This record gives sequence, structure tokens and C-alpha cells, in this order.
Amino acid sequence: MHDLISKEIDKLLSIAEKLVEDASASSSGLGHERVQELTLVVTRVGQFIPRLYGSKSHYYTMLQFVLETESFYDMHSDWYQHVARVAGILRSIKQDIDGGMIANFRNLLQAEVFSDFLEMAEHLLEKGYKDASAVLIGSVLEDSLRKISESNGIETMDTKGKILTMNSLNISLYKRGIYGPLIQKQITSWTNLRNDAAHGCYDKYDIEQTKQMLIFVQKFCSDHMK
Repeated sequence: MHDLISKEIDKLLSIAEKLVEDASASSSGLGHERVQELTLVVTRVGQFIPRLYGSKSHYYTMLQFVLETESFYDMHSDWYQHVARVAGILRSIKQDIDGGMIANFRNLLQAEVFSDFLEMAEHLLEKGYKDASAVLIGSVLEDSLRKISESNGIETMDTKGKILTMNSLNISLYKRGIYGPLIQKQITSWTNLRNDAAHGCYDKYDIEQTKQMLIFVQKFCSDHMK
């Protein structure tokens, strides 16, 4: 994943820097094919930035500011600084990735996936399907515990290669100080609900408990999946 992203950024940066070089030496302006290249660059970087940093990041604000440049697709010796700014943004992103930003990128992608599943669970709850919703919410909670453990160097498998249970991960995260005793107890409670849902014990919980579980997992992911 790191290599793929790094290669893509290198490719876009190379195109952007070549556009800057050629535009600075062109009195008549660059042609249609070069405009297509600029379009490719800003489209791709516009997709990367929200995933790497979020849509409220400084990079995203900078890109939006540059895109508002008058006559953005004009490029000639008197008008190319906006392209240089795009190249500068790409240069900064490359430095971040080369410096280890890929770890944060993976977490952000995972957070987006979790958000999608939780939205599905919320929709199911609204339709009255508490059991399917509980299974989805529980799966997100389990996977988030696993991802947080991996990020903090906590083993997620035992010595025989067997995947550790949610309760085991919960205890390890609490002991490591990732969160306090209140969160640990709440996760134990929601783990029990998740197990009931997964094993068909649907009469052991109700829709209101499932709603509370959803609220907890939403906040838990928001606080810890960063």
C-alpha cells in the first residue's frame, strides 16, 4: 500500500513539476494536452487529500484555495504560480508519506469503513431490525479493538496463532492505559450483547439497548480510530 501511494504521488509530482517548468518558459501558453495533465493532477490529489488528512485539513483548504484561481487552466510564463502551488502541495504530501504518514492513512481508511457500517446499522435500527444491527455494530467494535491493539503493539493472537477474543483485547487495552475502567466495563457489556446477537439469543436484549450500543461504538471509534 505504501509503495503504491508513494509511486502515485511521485507520478503526479513529476507531471506537475514538468508543467511548471514548461509553463514558465512558454509565452503563448500550454496546449490542450497539458491542460488535461493538470486536470488529472488536481483530480487525483483532490481524491488523495481527504483520505490522507480529512476534508477539514490544511492541505484540503490550500487545494480549494488554489482551485479558485482565476483562469486556472491557463499556463504561460506570466501565469503559472497556481500550478507551482499544486506541485508544492504534492511535494509536502510526498514528504509526509515518506516520513510514515501511511500508518495514519490506513487508520483513516478504516475509520471510513467503520462509519459506513455504522450508518448501515443505524438504518437497520430505524427499520426495526435490531438483531442484524447488533451484529454489524458488534463487528465494528471487535475490529476496532483489533486495529487499536495492532497500532499499540498489542498482540491480537495467542501463541498458537488463534485470534484473541474481544474480552482479551479489551483487558489488554485497559491494562496498557489506552482507556480507563469505565470504557473497559462498557465494552465488556457490549461484547456480551454482541455475542448474544451472533449466537441467536435475540431475547436477551432489546432495541433500546442496541441503540445505546450504537451510540457508544460511534463515539468509541471517533475517539480512538485516528
